[in-house]
Amino acid sequence: MPVEYDEELVEELRRVFAKLESKVRLLFFTDPSAECMYCEDIEQILELLSATSGGRVEVSRHTRGSEEARKYNIDLYPAILIHGVDEWNIRYFGIPAGHEFGALVEDVLDASTGRPEVSPAVASALKQYVRRPTRIMVFVTPTCPYCPLAVRTAHKFAMINKNIYGDMIEAIEFSDLADRYGVYAVPKIVIQVDGRDAVEFEGAAPDPYFAAKVLEAHSVEAPAELLRELEYL
Repeated sequence: MPVEYDEELVEELRRVFAKLESKVRLLFFTDPSAECMYCEDIEQILELLSATSGGRVEVSRHTRGSEEARKYNIDLYPAILIHGVDEWNIRYFGIPAGHEFGALVEDVLDASTGRPEVSPAVASALKQYVRRPTRIMVFVTPTCPYCPLAVRTAHKFAMINKNIYGDMIEAIEFSDLADRYGVYAVPKIVIQVDGRDAVEFEGAAPDPYFAAKVLEAHSVEAPAELLRELEYL
Protein backbone atom coordinates (compact mmCIF):
# COMPACT_ATOMS: atom_id res chain seq x y z
CA MET A 1 0.00 0.00 0.00
CA PRO A 2 1.43 3.46 -0.92
CA VAL A 3 0.60 4.80 2.55
CA GLU A 4 2.56 2.71 5.00
CA TYR A 5 0.85 2.69 8.36
CA ASP A 6 1.04 0.98 11.69
CA GLU A 7 -0.92 1.11 14.91
CA GLU A 8 0.75 4.38 15.80
CA LEU A 9 -0.68 6.07 12.68
CA VAL A 10 -4.07 4.48 13.29
CA GLU A 11 -4.14 5.92 16.81
CA GLU A 12 -3.00 9.32 15.53
CA LEU A 13 -5.81 9.38 12.96
CA ARG A 14 -8.33 8.46 15.64
CA ARG A 15 -7.06 11.31 17.79
CA VAL A 16 -7.18 13.78 14.90
CA PHE A 17 -10.61 12.71 13.70
CA ALA A 18 -12.03 13.04 17.19
CA LYS A 19 -11.95 16.79 16.39
CA LEU A 20 -14.36 16.42 13.45
CA GLU A 21 -17.35 18.67 14.06
CA SER A 22 -19.65 17.10 11.46
CA LYS A 23 -19.70 14.22 9.02
CA VAL A 24 -17.54 14.29 5.91
CA ARG A 25 -18.33 12.51 2.65
CA LEU A 26 -15.61 11.18 0.38
CA LEU A 27 -16.98 10.48 -3.09
CA PHE A 28 -14.73 8.07 -5.01
CA PHE A 29 -15.09 8.04 -8.80
CA THR A 30 -13.70 5.38 -11.15
CA ASP A 31 -13.93 4.52 -14.83
CA PRO A 32 -14.78 0.80 -15.13
CA SER A 33 -13.78 0.79 -18.81
CA ALA A 34 -10.22 1.95 -18.13
CA GLU A 35 -7.29 0.32 -16.40
CA CYS A 36 -6.68 1.83 -12.97
CA MET A 37 -3.26 1.11 -11.49
CA TYR A 38 -3.94 2.52 -8.03
CA CYS A 39 -7.68 2.17 -7.49
CA GLU A 40 -7.28 -0.67 -4.99
CA ASP A 41 -4.73 1.37 -3.08
CA ILE A 42 -7.06 4.38 -3.06
CA GLU A 43 -9.81 2.13 -1.70
CA GLN A 44 -7.52 1.11 1.16
CA ILE A 45 -6.69 4.73 1.94
CA LEU A 46 -10.37 5.68 2.04
CA GLU A 47 -11.22 2.66 4.18
CA LEU A 48 -8.45 3.64 6.61
CA LEU A 49 -9.89 7.14 6.97
CA SER A 50 -13.40 5.82 7.43
CA ALA A 51 -12.38 3.15 9.94
CA THR A 52 -10.49 5.59 12.15
CA SER A 53 -13.14 8.31 12.10
CA GLY A 54 -15.70 6.68 14.37
CA GLY A 55 -18.32 6.86 11.63
CA ARG A 56 -17.71 10.54 10.89
CA VAL A 57 -16.14 9.92 7.47
CA GLU A 58 -18.39 8.23 4.95
CA VAL A 59 -17.21 6.84 1.61
CA SER A 60 -19.44 6.47 -1.44
CA ARG A 61 -18.46 4.99 -4.79
CA HIS A 62 -19.48 6.24 -8.21
CA THR A 63 -18.55 5.56 -11.81
CA ARG A 64 -17.98 7.51 -14.98
CA GLY A 65 -21.30 8.49 -16.54
CA SER A 66 -23.13 8.41 -13.21
CA GLU A 67 -25.45 11.17 -12.10
CA GLU A 68 -22.90 12.26 -9.50
CA ALA A 69 -20.05 12.38 -12.02
CA ARG A 70 -22.11 14.66 -14.26
CA LYS A 71 -23.35 16.79 -11.38
CA TYR A 72 -19.87 17.47 -10.02
CA ASN A 73 -18.09 17.78 -13.40
CA ILE A 74 -15.70 14.91 -12.84
CA ASP A 75 -13.59 14.64 -15.99
CA LEU A 76 -10.57 12.59 -14.87
CA TYR A 77 -10.47 9.17 -13.21
CA PRO A 78 -9.83 8.05 -10.53
CA ALA A 79 -11.07 10.99 -8.50
CA ILE A 80 -11.96 11.85 -4.92
CA LEU A 81 -14.39 14.66 -4.08
CA ILE A 82 -14.68 15.96 -0.51
CA HIS A 83 -17.93 17.28 0.97
CA GLY A 84 -18.64 18.23 4.56
CA VAL A 85 -20.89 20.86 6.10
CA ASP A 86 -21.30 22.07 2.51
CA GLU A 87 -20.48 20.90 -1.00
CA TRP A 88 -17.30 22.30 -2.54
CA ASN A 89 -15.10 21.55 -5.50
CA ILE A 90 -12.28 19.98 -3.48
CA ARG A 91 -10.89 17.26 -5.72
CA TYR A 92 -8.06 14.74 -5.95
CA PHE A 93 -7.31 13.24 -9.35
CA GLY A 94 -5.07 10.26 -8.81
CA ILE A 95 -3.84 8.69 -5.62
CA PRO A 96 -3.32 10.90 -2.53
CA ALA A 97 -0.28 8.92 -1.42
CA GLY A 98 3.06 9.89 0.07
CA HIS A 99 3.07 13.48 1.26
CA GLU A 100 -0.41 14.06 -0.20
CA PHE A 101 -1.95 11.77 2.41
CA GLY A 102 -1.42 14.46 5.04
CA ALA A 103 -3.14 17.03 2.82
CA LEU A 104 -6.13 14.71 2.48
CA VAL A 105 -6.42 14.36 6.26
CA GLU A 106 -6.25 18.15 6.71
CA ASP A 107 -8.90 18.63 4.01
CA VAL A 108 -11.21 16.27 5.88
CA LEU A 109 -10.79 18.35 9.03
CA ASP A 110 -11.55 21.59 7.16
CA ALA A 111 -14.57 20.05 5.45
CA SER A 112 -16.04 19.10 8.83
CA THR A 113 -15.97 22.72 9.98
CA GLY A 114 -16.21 24.78 6.79
CA ARG A 115 -13.61 27.13 8.24
CA PRO A 116 -10.38 26.98 6.26
CA GLU A 117 -7.52 29.00 7.70
CA VAL A 118 -7.25 31.90 5.26
CA SER A 119 -6.52 35.54 6.06
CA PRO A 120 -9.39 38.05 5.79
CA ALA A 121 -7.62 39.89 2.93
CA VAL A 122 -7.22 36.71 0.87
CA ALA A 123 -10.79 35.56 1.54
CA SER A 124 -12.22 38.99 0.67
CA ALA A 125 -10.31 39.17 -2.61
CA LEU A 126 -11.39 35.70 -3.69
CA LYS A 127 -15.03 36.32 -2.82
CA GLN A 128 -15.16 39.71 -4.51
CA TYR A 129 -13.27 39.13 -7.76
CA VAL A 130 -13.65 35.44 -8.68
CA ARG A 131 -17.05 35.43 -10.36
CA ARG A 132 -16.45 32.95 -13.18
CA PRO A 133 -15.62 29.22 -13.13
CA THR A 134 -11.97 28.97 -12.16
CA ARG A 135 -9.98 25.75 -12.11
CA ILE A 136 -6.75 25.54 -10.15
CA MET A 137 -4.81 22.46 -11.27
CA VAL A 138 -1.93 21.53 -8.98
CA PHE A 139 0.34 18.90 -10.51
CA VAL A 140 2.12 16.81 -7.87
CA THR A 141 4.09 13.64 -7.26
CA PRO A 142 3.86 11.59 -4.05
CA THR A 143 7.52 12.20 -3.15
CA CYS A 144 7.32 16.01 -3.40
CA PRO A 145 7.43 17.53 0.12
CA TYR A 146 6.21 20.96 -1.02
CA CYS A 147 3.27 19.81 -3.14
CA PRO A 148 0.78 19.40 -0.26
CA LEU A 149 1.16 23.10 0.57
CA ALA A 150 0.01 24.07 -2.92
CA VAL A 151 -2.77 21.49 -2.89
CA ARG A 152 -4.05 22.72 0.44
CA THR A 153 -4.04 26.32 -0.78
CA ALA A 154 -6.08 25.41 -3.86
CA HIS A 155 -8.53 23.46 -1.71
CA LYS A 156 -8.90 26.23 0.87
CA PHE A 157 -9.62 28.68 -1.95
CA ALA A 158 -12.28 26.29 -3.28
CA MET A 159 -13.96 26.41 0.12
CA ILE A 160 -13.89 30.21 0.13
CA ASN A 161 -15.52 30.55 -3.30
CA LYS A 162 -17.60 27.86 -5.01
CA ASN A 163 -16.61 29.22 -8.42
CA ILE A 164 -13.18 27.76 -7.72
CA TYR A 165 -12.29 24.14 -8.46
CA GLY A 166 -9.23 23.06 -6.48
CA ASP A 167 -7.66 20.04 -8.16
CA MET A 168 -4.71 17.90 -7.16
CA ILE A 169 -3.49 16.06 -10.26
CA GLU A 170 -0.97 13.26 -9.81
CA ALA A 171 1.47 13.93 -12.65
CA ILE A 172 2.65 10.34 -13.11
CA GLU A 173 -0.84 8.91 -13.45
CA PHE A 174 -1.92 11.70 -15.79
CA SER A 175 1.32 11.92 -17.74
CA ASP A 176 -0.33 13.07 -20.98
CA LEU A 177 -1.88 16.03 -19.20
CA ALA A 178 1.39 16.74 -17.42
CA ASP A 179 3.24 16.68 -20.74
CA ARG A 180 0.69 19.05 -22.24
CA TYR A 181 1.51 21.62 -19.56
CA GLY A 182 5.24 20.99 -19.53
CA VAL A 183 5.36 19.69 -15.97
CA TYR A 184 9.08 19.24 -15.33
CA ALA A 185 9.05 20.36 -11.70
CA VAL A 186 6.34 20.10 -9.07
CA PRO A 187 4.22 21.59 -7.76
CA LYS A 188 3.18 23.09 -11.08
CA ILE A 189 0.05 25.22 -10.93
CA VAL A 190 -2.17 25.96 -13.91
CA ILE A 191 -5.13 28.32 -13.48
CA GLN A 192 -7.99 28.22 -15.97
CA VAL A 193 -10.87 30.69 -16.23
CA ASP A 194 -13.96 29.63 -18.18
CA GLY A 195 -12.03 26.58 -19.37
CA ARG A 196 -9.17 28.59 -20.85
CA ASP A 197 -5.59 28.52 -19.59
CA ALA A 198 -4.76 31.85 -18.02
CA VAL A 199 -1.81 31.65 -15.61
CA GLU A 200 0.92 29.12 -14.82
CA PHE A 201 3.60 29.08 -12.13
CA GLU A 202 5.71 26.67 -10.12
CA GLY A 203 6.30 26.27 -6.42
CA ALA A 204 4.39 26.23 -3.16
CA ALA A 205 3.59 29.93 -2.86
CA PRO A 206 2.12 31.63 0.24
CA ASP A 207 -1.61 32.29 0.20
CA PRO A 208 -1.40 36.00 -0.72
CA TYR A 209 0.86 35.35 -3.72
CA PHE A 210 -1.33 32.42 -4.81
CA ALA A 211 -4.45 34.58 -4.51
CA ALA A 212 -2.82 37.35 -6.53
CA LYS A 213 -2.15 34.83 -9.30
CA VAL A 214 -5.81 33.81 -9.25
CA LEU A 215 -6.81 37.45 -9.63
CA GLU A 216 -4.25 37.86 -12.41
CA ALA A 217 -6.00 35.03 -14.24
CA HIS A 218 -9.13 37.18 -14.06
CA SER A 219 -7.24 40.25 -15.29
CA VAL A 220 -7.76 41.90 -11.89
CA GLU A 221 -5.05 43.78 -10.04
CA ALA A 222 -4.51 42.69 -6.46
CA PRO A 223 -6.34 45.04 -4.06
CA ALA A 224 -4.43 47.13 -1.53
CA GLU A 225 -5.14 44.77 1.38
CA LEU A 226 -3.66 41.84 -0.49
CA LEU A 227 -0.67 43.86 -1.66
CA ARG A 228 0.10 44.77 1.93
CA GLU A 229 0.22 41.08 2.82
CA LEU A 230 2.51 40.44 -0.16
CA GLU A 231 4.92 43.12 1.10
CA TYR A 232 5.66 41.05 4.18
CA LEU A 233 6.44 37.78 2.36
